[in-house]
Amino acid sequence: MVEFEFEVLSPLGLTPALANRAASLSVPEGVGINLSRVAEVHRESVRLHDGVREFGARPLPRLVRSLLEEGTALAVGDWVLAGEDTLRQAWVHERVPPSSHVARRDGDGRRHPVVSNVDTALLIMGLDDDFNPRRLERYLALVHGDAIVPVVVLTKRDVAASTPEALDLRLDALRGRIPSHVDIVAVNATHDSAAQALQCYLGRGQTLVLLGSSGAGKSTLTNTLLGAAVQDTGAVRASDSRGMHTTTSRSLHRTPGGACIIDTPGLRTLRPDADAATLAGSYADIEALAGQCRFRDCRHADEPGCAVRDGVDADRLRNYHKLLREVRRDTLTPLDRQKQAALWKARGRAAHARMKAKRGEG
Repeated sequence: MVEFEFEVLSPLGLTPALANRAASLSVPEGVGINLSRVAEVHRESVRLHDGVREFGARPLPRLVRSLLEEGTALAVGDWVLAGEDTLRQAWVHERVPPSSHVARRDGDGRRHPVVSNVDTALLIMGLDDDFNPRRLERYLALVHGDAIVPVVVLTKRDVAASTPEALDLRLDALRGRIPSHVDIVAVNATHDSAAQALQCYLGRGQTLVLLGSSGAGKSTLTNTLLGAAVQDTGAVRASDSRGMHTTTSRSLHRTPGGACIIDTPGLRTLRPDADAATLAGSYADIEALAGQCRFRDCRHADEPGCAVRDGVDADRLRNYHKLLREVRRDTLTPLDRQKQAALWKARGRAAHARMKAKRGEG
């Protein structure tokens, strides 16, 4: 039987829906199983919080294999069922199916979990040389979905304060590229006013994840929201304002007001775990204009009468095409990959034959 008190765990982000999912899972008889939340994930162990204390545990090999077969693994923010054996060693028996999940893919197309069960994603971008709308669009695609509310947080407003016109230009540039329903908040991450500006997202039981490149100010903002220097912070390079990965692992923290914050290291490889339909959802402006194109199968490249090319920022459209190529490549089956490789080889041989004929070689 799963043992938990909803009132104790709700400040950690437990919802009635997640509680019902946990209660429906089967557990070994005669073993005391408790519901806990994953606060940290290490190579072979995790740190759990049961609403009262934090403790270490190891996932059962059976669970690791099961998650691996599903193409995933435990992530910070997951809810799990854990219990102790006769030697007082804590083991994770089951993972509660999450209400939301963020994953990315690496260069080989393999999926890597980032966080689970988050309500709000604060997409952190600095107003210094870290400012990069194309990268921000990738983060928006990473967290796109009905379960997660994205919020763009522009840090280092104190850096841009000396040139208000530059700040206005960058804000206007972003508003012309990202969906209108996404809030944009410019803050000085070291000042208490940052917490006040984000207060509406910090309600009791809410879970937020901070995502952004190294040096964007994620850990600095985390400390400000927590009201204590919990996370280490570091300097950035003068040449490009990039950090040196001071934060090396994801971790969950509780704010004085009752919200949970998950700080994350900068992602070295930022490829959303999405298909073409999901990606289209984060580029709603392109999808809306596509219906006005002259041709139904318009690729928004060089076709005449393309409404998308006329109505969407050219750099945003190029970024969309690049992301679309990536997600299509990532979702290919092994057979599709073999067919694609054979096609490329055939094209290469044909091109080689044409060059030989052009040179008059036999």
